[in-house]
Amino acid sequence: MSKLEFEKPILELESKISQLRQVEGEADVDIASEMQRMENKVDRLLNQTYSKLTAAQKVQVARHANRPHYLDYVDHMIDDYTPLAGDRNFADDHALLGGLGRFQGQAVVIMGQERGHDTESRIFHNFGMARPEGYRKAQRLVKLAERFDLPILTLVDTAGAYPGLGAEERGQSEAIAKSIETFLNAKVPIISTVIGEGGSGGAIAIAAADRIYMLEHSIYSVISPEGCASILWRSAEFAPDAAEALKITAQDIYDLKLIDGVIREPIGGAHRAKTETIENVAKQISAALKQLTPWDADKLKKARHKKFLAFGRD
Repeated sequence: MSKLEFEKPILELESKISQLRQVEGEADVDIASEMQRMENKVDRLLNQTYSKLTAAQKVQVARHANRPHYLDYVDHMIDDYTPLAGDRNFADDHALLGGLGRFQGQAVVIMGQERGHDTESRIFHNFGMARPEGYRKAQRLVKLAERFDLPILTLVDTAGAYPGLGAEERGQSEAIAKSIETFLNAKVPIISTVIGEGGSGGAIAIAAADRIYMLEHSIYSVISPEGCASILWRSAEFAPDAAEALKITAQDIYDLKLIDGVIREPIGGAHRAKTETIENVAKQISAALKQLTPWDADKLKKARHKKFLAFGRD
């Protein structure tokens, strides 16, 4: 498991418990009571630590390498998944994935950013940073969903759109803007969940939805704290201050009325209990689908437009 500095006392205790488990059957004395005492202490520390995380610490948790990613969600909550590739224009983007499947028996179109879990997969998926062809693939999937009258599920987890020269030459900003427009005008329900990091236009390009949720320790921002600090203070060392000022946590975003709800994570964060986290997200998506079903295309579009036009007016 990747180590977070503020989790150091907890990780040390967990390491000791692991060592005791290895010798439990060989020890001449009963160490079960000592293990139980240590496990109780770990639970207390997790509760204390995760109940008062700073914005900067939530950034670290949101980026944790062991958090469940797009493909983990697909594996656990989508049946009969058929991935669809390519934008029918230039190439297939491996950062933004999508396809058809069944969510609790309901046929859906699902898409999201995949960051990868190890060095090889992260490079393959470009660390979840999509190029223009990724956002054009997203548009194609929306059109497909409209054609077959299927709801759309999106899972947001990206530091932002890929800023490379090739991406800019192929129209990155236009692709993002067109994707937002396509989502806003979609004739079917869209439910979006920020499962990790929601960065800038790369996130909102697939999050212009009827219902938007965030996991408890996820973040959503127009710019990364490091990028903001580099611009305002000329140093990334001020990233913690930027994180606080940007109001990027799920709780801040909910208070600003920019999302519809916060999904609880297991104590200690999603990286400690992937299956439970995915089940919590599935429950929220299921509830949202019931609210939006059956749907009227014109009413959906009007309500979605009204929702986004109301941002920042209160």
